[in-house]
Order: sequence, then C-alpha cells, then structure tokens
Amino acid sequence: MKSVGIIGGSGYTGGELIRLLMHHPALDIDFVYSTTRAGKPITSAHPDLLGQTQMTFTGTINPEVSVVFLCLGHGKSREFLNAHHFSDQTLIVDLGNDFRLEKENQFEGKNFIYGLPELQKETIEKANAIANPGCFATAIQLALLPLAKNKLLNTAIHINATTGSTGAGVSLSPTSHFSWRNNNLSWYKPFTHQHLDEIHRTLNQLEAPTELFFMPQRGNFTRGIFATAYTSFEGSLESAQNFYQDFYKQHPFTHVSSEPINLKNVVGTNNCFIHLHLHENTLLITSCIDNLIKGASGQAIQNTNLIMGWEETLGLELKATVF
Repeated sequence: MKSVGIIGGSGYTGGELIRLLMHHPALDIDFVYSTTRAGKPITSAHPDLLGQTQMTFTGTINPEVSVVFLCLGHGKSREFLNAHHFSDQTLIVDLGNDFRLEKENQFEGKNFIYGLPELQKETIEKANAIANPGCFATAIQLALLPLAKNKLLNTAIHINATTGSTGAGVSLSPTSHFSWRNNNLSWYKPFTHQHLDEIHRTLNQLEAPTELFFMPQRGNFTRGIFATAYTSFEGSLESAQNFYQDFYKQHPFTHVSSEPINLKNVVGTNNCFIHLHLHENTLLITSCIDNLIKGASGQAIQNTNLIMGWEETLGLELKATVF
C-alpha cells in the first residue's frame, strides 16, 4: 500500500478524493490536512462518511508519504509547498492551477507534467509531479483533441459549457446561495475564463492553434459539466466518428456515443462521454463529465495509477446513478 496525504480536505474536491481513496485497493490515507478543522472528525465536513471512517483532520503533515494531493484554492499550492517540504520521493499531485502552464511548471527541481492522460499518457507515466487539469479544460479538450490531432481545427471554435454549483467551491458567494442558484441560469467570465490558457497550450502543443470563443455558464444543479463546441468541418459524420473512436480506443474513460448524451450519464463516474452531430458543414461536439471526478479528484487518481504502474482504472470503476 502507498501512503497518501490530502491537503485541503474539507472542500468538495477533497471530500470526493477521500471517498474515492477509501475504496482504492493500493492507496491508504495517512492524513487529511485542514487549517480550519484540525482535530475535528472528517465527518464534520463530510457527513455522508459517517460509519465509514473515524479519522480526524490534522494541522500537521507527514513529509514522507508516497503521494500528496493538493486540493487548495487556486494560487495556494505554491505557497503551501514553500512552507511545507515533502520527501524527494513524494509524488505531488496539484489539483489547483499553480503549475498547469509551461511558464509556471517548475518548482524546486520538480517538473509538473500536465495530467491529461488522453493527451500524453506516456509522459505522465514518467512524472514525479502532476498539474491536474481544470474541470472546464478537461471537458473541452476531450471534445477537441481528435480534431486537433488530425489538423482539422482550421476555423474559430465556439464553446458553451454549463457547470454545477460545486465548481465554485464550498465557500459561500452571492451566486452559490440556494435562493440565487435555484431555477436560475447565468454566464460568467465570457471569453476570458482562466481555463482557456490550458486549452490553448494543448492546441499549440498539437500544432493546432485556433481562435476559441468560450462562454461558461452556472447551472442550477450541483455537479457535472455539459459542454458543446462547434466549428466548420468538411468531412462526413461517419469520418468524424471514425477518427474520434480511433483516437480514444486506448483510453478507458472517454467514450464516443452514437446516441445523444446527457449529464446524468456521467455524474458519479470518471467517464467523459462524447457525441458528434453534423449540420451541413458545421460539426457539433458534445462533451459531458463529472466536474468533481473526471474534472478533479478522479483524474488525479487516474494520473497516480499511471505513475505507479497500476491499471489506469484501479479504484475508479464507478457507475452513474442515472436517476
């Protein structure tokens, strides 16, 4: 068993990570760090774990753990690592955005590899530090990777993606209150969302730079991302389905559906479902993920499995509740 530390375990992402790791056959939680809840039971923040764990949050770390997951707010991971030092052998997996971009991925001798397995599985397998992708970035990149690989992103791409309220984190804000969010829909950060930088980096890596118009939306549901992207396409629907299927045939969590998909297909799983629709010369790509699992904690474990040389699906064989 490999020992695990979780930094920032009281939020939505940390809670999901705890739930998944409790049932992982090769990873064992050593500590869950929280400055706000040190000494309190983990069930005080995650009451659904009542009867499953007696662990308490701690305000100290074990620097010798095999893996540490950083579930901190954006911009906080580098600050934490400057103040707390782990063994050179500790695998660091950052779920924030501190190390995702190439100009920011170096830290004290570690090179943080961008952890999107469908993009660079072989590179991830050799990593000693991972920058886990953002949730929107994951859904959108998985929608676009096959087109980029085949150099078919020749015109602007228009993207609309709606996320659940857990995407905003556990801290209260005016737009996360029930009375505001319920029966409501709104956009935010139009054309400027921070995850665009990650997406552009990937497209540039595949030598497929193009213009992106991204409209993020807040949905009146708790979890999941429903993303659509459309762009000009000169081929047939069958040809698009064939190269999408071919691109993802070696990737166990991303699946191309011939039938229209919906959010409940993937919530509670580490899957990404993709559907293609062709209207005249416009290809519409729909991509659905669970923002807390494939968009965060599940993908972090997926990357860890690859680095450890285990089955990629270990501890992640989950089923959607559907209804």
